Amino acid sequence: MPFAHGTHEKINAGIKKILIPEEKILTRVKELGEEISKDYATKNPILIGILKGSLFFLSDLMRAISVDCCVDFMSLASYSGEKSNGIVRLLLDLRESIEGRDVLIVEDIVDTGLTLSYLENILKTRNPRSLEVCSLLSKPECRKNAVKTKYVGFNIPNEFVVGYGLDLDEKYRNLPYIGVLK
Repeated sequence: MPFAHGTHEKINAGIKKILIPEEKILTRVKELGEEISKDYATKNPILIGILKGSLFFLSDLMRAISVDCCVDFMSLASYSGEKSNGIVRLLLDLRESIEGRDVLIVEDIVDTGLTLSYLENILKTRNPRSLEVCSLLSKPECRKNAVKTKYVGFNIPNEFVVGYGLDLDEKYRNLPYIGVLK
């Protein structure tokens, strides 16, 4: 059930425009869940949510997936305010082994590809059976590293976006849509 946008009036004041409305996000997440369910029909994937941005997307995506799956989390940092500082730091690692497992990284956004490339390099050394990426948002024109995302919710322009888990200095995460700041 969609949230009432009026409940976020104070936060909405900082938004220039809604890029992707809540209803469109929820529809696309359902479609991604169906596609993943089909692709992993005979597997038991482990979804690795990249905190904190993927929290809402991962939660909704898991409910849209109709096959058994596990979940674990990692946290990486490469942003300060609106800019990537180019240095990726691992803040939280997985709690269980992924050796021989089918792994699906669940990201909020892929822009430069630096964080995802760093993450994939780490995870490949742990010998998963397969390693794929599902990202809610992608900014192809921002790529500095060539990374492959098997599942993409939306390709978006090179604008700084917030909402549905994405933030600016821990603000705006709880918006039910993807918006561009003023």
